[in-house]
Amino acid sequence: MYNTPESASSKQPSLTLREAFAQTEYILPGHSDRNINVLQQAFADIDGDLSSDQYGRGQVIEDFQKQMADVLGKESAVFFPTGTMAQQIALRIWCDRHNSAKVAYHPLCHLEIHEEDGLKELHHIQSILLADQDRLITLADVKQMDQDIACLLLELPQREIGGQLPPYSELQAISEYCRKQGISIHLDGARLFEILPYYQKTAAEVCALFDSVYISFYKGIGGIAGAILAGPSDFTAESKVWKRRHGGDLISLYPYILSSKYYYEQRVGNMEQYYKEAVQLAQWMNKCTAIHTLPEVPVSNMFHIHFELPKEQIEPILIEMCQATGVGIVQYLTDKKEGAHCSTELVIGARYEHVPQDRIQKALAWLDQRLKEVTANQ
Repeated sequence: MYNTPESASSKQPSLTLREAFAQTEYILPGHSDRNINVLQQAFADIDGDLSSDQYGRGQVIEDFQKQMADVLGKESAVFFPTGTMAQQIALRIWCDRHNSAKVAYHPLCHLEIHEEDGLKELHHIQSILLADQDRLITLADVKQMDQDIACLLLELPQREIGGQLPPYSELQAISEYCRKQGISIHLDGARLFEILPYYQKTAAEVCALFDSVYISFYKGIGGIAGAILAGPSDFTAESKVWKRRHGGDLISLYPYILSSKYYYEQRVGNMEQYYKEAVQLAQWMNKCTAIHTLPEVPVSNMFHIHFELPKEQIEPILIEMCQATGVGIVQYLTDKKEGAHCSTELVIGARYEHVPQDRIQKALAWLDQRLKEVTANQ
């Protein structure tokens, strides 16, 4: 039996939002808890006599690199322990080849806001920021950038603004322009497989627009860690040298490789399902009082939820919702517009299909009623 909004609101929350979320019966986002079981599942059927890789060599790593190069339609691929390492190296190689220490990307690119300026401090590369931070890079932005740029990086989808995507025709136009201008173009495809249902393209078709591409195995795929950097054979050969320089040539990477392969094969075929479920959930959420999603209609399995009330008002309500309905939708909030609004990110994965839809709808009805009460008293 659910508590009513009135009875739930009379209780003072004793848990943080993250704790309340974790204790719910049904959690909507993600694949599973990130615990040791993720590794145990991946290794359950592995032959214990299988030889490990050593310093980037061996059947385990070479077979997987070949598999991913084929999937991405590139000549060659290299497995990296982190995407941060892979992308800094990719941009360094393109800068060296163009004899220019300038790259262009979105103001909210991962390299700009999450890596402690590693690109600048380690490689002395200057970033040119294109477009306003709340919109996508367009062909017009690219045409107006400094012509001394070595490489343009595009992130698909653009995570920090809700996972938005440009029209495919815009991507094609940007790619064609860069190639005519002699500018290398790199894909931050950490979530590449998640966008394929929307574009109705294969990974190779999307990657054909780019000179190099990075993909992640712990984000949408849900592995432990690890990344692939793919491109021409001479490019990946050079990336291996830089990988060694960065300390990325661990004696063995097989726990990451085997788990990446396992979860890739488990989940890559489910991306269309996750995408459709995200569209459905966003539609329901947009009917709630003081809530809107970005994008309004998701273009992948991720979107942002924006609450039109301050974090200090929304957080206790969400804690109440977890306790009253047993459904966990949101585990953290970020202040927006000087604290007047707040938001969060939601990514649909393997968990969602196991949550009864009537439980989701009842939880959202509870939330809508509670928000109506709050906004009526504003």
